[in-house]
Amino acid sequence: MVASEPWRISASGMSIALRVTPRGGRDGIDGIEQLSDGRSVLKVRVRAIADGGEANRAVLALLAKSLGVPKASVKLLSGATSRLKQIGVDGDPERLGDTLRQLASAKPKT
Repeated sequence: MVASEPWRISASGMSIALRVTPRGGRDGIDGIEQLSDGRSVLKVRVRAIADGGEANRAVLALLAKSLGVPKASVKLLSGATSRLKQIGVDGDPERLGDTLRQLASAKPKT
């Protein structure tokens, strides 16, 4: 079964479900994964450690850069202390969705 897209369109942009790996060796987006409960998440890894919000800041910066939006347009909605997070992104939902599809299907750089 193909995983559904882990993002939802909203009036001002979209929200994205993430599974974050802190201290992942590099900053990058590793595609879409289906969790055991059936939900889909976008897999993200960052070099930063999960201490004092460092990994969260690195995730927000990575998404802003990857999606081509200002850092102020990317916000942590929930999951500040969890690997599973909801991120809000302000912008054109159609363009953001297209960009996310490209990022999720690209092979990670090793």
